[in-house]
Amino acid sequence: MIRGRDLPGAACPGYDRIGVGLQVRSDPVGVVVGNAAHARWETDVTLAGDDFRGPAVHGKRGERFVYLTWGDLSGGRFEMFRRAKLMLSHVDPGLVEQAAADDRCLVADVVLTDEKGGPRCARVDPPAVRWSVEAA
Repeated sequence: MIRGRDLPGAACPGYDRIGVGLQVRSDPVGVVVGNAAHARWETDVTLAGDDFRGPAVHGKRGERFVYLTWGDLSGGRFEMFRRAKLMLSHVDPGLVEQAAADDRCLVADVVLTDEKGGPRCARVDPPAVRWSVEAA
């Protein structure tokens, strides 16, 4: 599960109406407008040995991640202009093990506004993301 908070607002320089979604394969899913109070996405991620798999999982083995994709919504469709990477390969292995062993949910709490007030992009590291495990 990914929980987004502190969204950047309805617009940003160069874009009049923005939104963010979870990138599943090449498509944005669950798009939330940029001025929403919060955002939430769920996706299936499984472990195959020490490797992450799932429709929203990207990257090569050992460097897996999920994307949050930002898009311009003003033209009536989603035009991607920026993405944020949540690195699954950087999650504490103890948390991953706990989630898998107890059939619980790995959760990323993400601050979606960057330090300049815009949509968060690039690799997202703590303290902008906090990983935990919760009951499914």
